[in-house]
Amino acid sequence: MKRIFDAQLIGPFAALAIVFLIVALTTERFLNPGNLSNLSLQVSIVALIAIGSTIVIFAAGIDLSSGSMVALLTMIFALMLKFGGVPLVLAVPAILVAGASLGLLIGLITAYGRIPSFISTLAALIAFRGLALTFNNGSPIFSLNPALEPLFYGKVAGIPLPFFYLVFFYGLAAFTMSFTKLGREIYAVGGNPAAAVLTGINVKKVQTVTFVIAGFMTAVGAVLMSARLNSGSPNYGQTLELQAIAAAVVGGASLAGGRGNVLATLIGAMTIVIVQNGLNLNAAPSSVQNIVLGLIIILAVGIDMWRTEISALVARVLGRKPGAGAVQEKKAA
Repeated sequence: MKRIFDAQLIGPFAALAIVFLIVALTTERFLNPGNLSNLSLQVSIVALIAIGSTIVIFAAGIDLSSGSMVALLTMIFALMLKFGGVPLVLAVPAILVAGASLGLLIGLITAYGRIPSFISTLAALIAFRGLALTFNNGSPIFSLNPALEPLFYGKVAGIPLPFFYLVFFYGLAAFTMSFTKLGREIYAVGGNPAAAVLTGINVKKVQTVTFVIAGFMTAVGAVLMSARLNSGSPNYGQTLELQAIAAAVVGGASLAGGRGNVLATLIGAMTIVIVQNGLNLNAAPSSVQNIVLGLIIILAVGIDMWRTEISALVARVLGRKPGAGAVQEKKAA
């Protein structure tokens, strides 16, 4: 029973199941095949960006810039395709490099400039949105390239391409965090930076790398958003950074760093998108949606902060004192 409660995926999955059930009971349109198909496509962008946000959180950082970075990258992407005459096969890699470069800039400012990530990414949030508004007089750019939409709406063997994107990037992220030196270093830096230094880990380098990863994944999300809407706009990506962070914390990532499971972030992203979809189907105004998103973040962070108390409560409910197992094992020895 203890192993079940300690499993990192059980809590997020239970939350997803409860939210799914509530939304399904409150509106008949939720289970409509068309709505579920649209929901799966909508999840993909949030979930992919949330990978980068989660890895930054694992290293005890925070990334508030992803939404504005999406707006900036979609505008650059649109300018390249619409007015620059850049072929799609070159424009996509260029945007991915641009996203990683912006992440590198934030990482250098944060790690080597010793600016708290909250401040550096908040500044980036404002600057990137402002910079996006300087392109095309702040107006969206439509009808970029007819070959762009299949990147998002295309299918292979009847399965939408975003599904394969999720499998690939989440599989790669899970493997990196569980079986590579970089993954262990990220957890170590988030868990205890001072101890990480003593073990020979270059903490500043690791912190910078997490923001590069976040920038790259944001660029992937920007390309898919442009492909979905066949356009670029300085208004894209609003509140997207909050959705990505909420997906991470609902998935169990600790904002203190050093703890979490990147696969649980996917479950968290699905939970967030289902909540928003349910509110949309029930004609809830955007103001209510923002309030609900804020409450979800507070609740998820609160659960993380109260983890010890919750564990003790569960132990009492099960009729077992915290630490009793260890005492019994010691007596048996």
